Amino acid sequence: MSSINGIEKLGLIGIKNIYYNLSYDELFIHEINNREVTITNKENTLNVDTGKFTGRSPKDKYFVKQGASQNEIAWGEINQPIEREIFDELLDLAKGQLSGKDIYIQDVYCGASEDSKVRVRFVTEVAWQAHFVKNMFIEPTEEELKEFEPDFTIYNACKATNHKWREQGLNSEVFVIFNIEDNCAVIGGTWYGGEMKKGVFSMMNYWLPLQGKLGMHCSANIGKERGDTALFFGLSGTGKTTLSTDPNRRLIGDDEHGWDDNGVFNFEGGCYAKCEDLSAEKEPEIFAAIKRDALLENVTVDRSGNIDFRKKYSKTPNTRVSYPINHIKDYQVSMQGGHPENIIFLTADAYGVLPPVSKLTKEQAMYYFLSGYTAKIPGTERGIVEPVTTFSACFGEPFLPLHPTRYAKLLGEKIEKHNVSVYLVNTGWTGGAYGVGKRMDLKATRACVNAILDGSIKESKFIKTEVFNLSIPTTLKGVDSNILNPANAWRDKKEYEKTRDKLAKKFIENFKKYVTEDSEFDYSSAGPQL
Repeated sequence: MSSINGIEKLGLIGIKNIYYNLSYDELFIHEINNREVTITNKENTLNVDTGKFTGRSPKDKYFVKQGASQNEIAWGEINQPIEREIFDELLDLAKGQLSGKDIYIQDVYCGASEDSKVRVRFVTEVAWQAHFVKNMFIEPTEEELKEFEPDFTIYNACKATNHKWREQGLNSEVFVIFNIEDNCAVIGGTWYGGEMKKGVFSMMNYWLPLQGKLGMHCSANIGKERGDTALFFGLSGTGKTTLSTDPNRRLIGDDEHGWDDNGVFNFEGGCYAKCEDLSAEKEPEIFAAIKRDALLENVTVDRSGNIDFRKKYSKTPNTRVSYPINHIKDYQVSMQGGHPENIIFLTADAYGVLPPVSKLTKEQAMYYFLSGYTAKIPGTERGIVEPVTTFSACFGEPFLPLHPTRYAKLLGEKIEKHNVSVYLVNTGWTGGAYGVGKRMDLKATRACVNAILDGSIKESKFIKTEVFNLSIPTTLKGVDSNILNPANAWRDKKEYEKTRDKLAKKFIENFKKYVTEDSEFDYSSAGPQL
């Protein structure tokens, strides 16, 4: 115990064995012996069942309201306050759950930039959760571990249940609480691994902007020849992971990044990809990354160890796999890149209104960044029978402790300082809304992205669309010119105009919350105009 720096500060009693930063092979043995996993036939990868929670529990996430941080946090439905006394009760509950047990401790870095990285300690009694952390974060060297002192500690007491949640005024027996002033967090009642990943992401999105740095929910890659960095923002289902995994470019990271004075850097050391209907044909890089040391979540595995990725047989649409980034053939070893040349906002527009690709002005970039639009389609959630607009500020509102405009202001400053080009790419529907039109062909989307990255899109002639006032190319190599302008792709022009105006109204209504008397800036004029 004494060989681990700061172990006495954990406040755990009667610990039996501490398994500290185990190797993959050691974790594999623990996971099998503890009967936590199922072995699959795909190179002996492991599959875990996360119980009834197969995704995050956003309504159970809280911040302790105290000290200087209470004046920084944007309080509301996303950042819910909790009293210090209740936090202390639940921390004691978690410590009680972890005491008297064998525990797993993972000391890791979040942030590949030397100037911006944070040291995080995870404590759990479940081997596969230590495995998940090992996959998702950056491992210190043996020498670095000797001097490792955590900046932030997360107690994952997934087996603990809070029976007092009603009298405490909480949402359920699940709790995910962050104590910024004490540099710790506690998780209880849920086994879902993504709570740890997104918990640290939320904290990075608190710390970095206070230093003039930007945290981003985006993927990033870098050109093999020119070394040009590109960012891909987008909500779930828009193709963020798929489009950034490109054989002609090296992957910096697939989900969470920072942007400091040195450039762009990955927060993580691994990837967390969706497995729904995954195949070697559709997503070869991700499929190939599922090998020994990868960790599958909630996929269907038969008694012989065969995996079935098909959605109709899945326990949940949110089947996942975590794997170290070196499972991707072409990845950026440093997990860092220079200041980006191009930023791409991805949206899956189920209304079929937005163009396949548009070049944005700085003001439009701010508008669409704050809007964070995509659309859920029927079948993705129970009760959805027609496309549902989803606006998530900065393409990651659930993970923003500060007000969204603070991130937008930082992005705008960096776009201007580094002369970054910004594009909006629609990976959703064309030729009609969902049910009438068809999904944008992946080859056409890749052609749009390739034209952005190789610069050839700048040689195109651009025209402006009506209402949304987006600049679109009239021709583009590899893309049918008939779909470049949505108005031309629809057979029924009146229905197109009706649907276009319907979506425009939704944008306008959503953006009103950013236009108040004390607004630092107003970019509503850069959005659609009716």
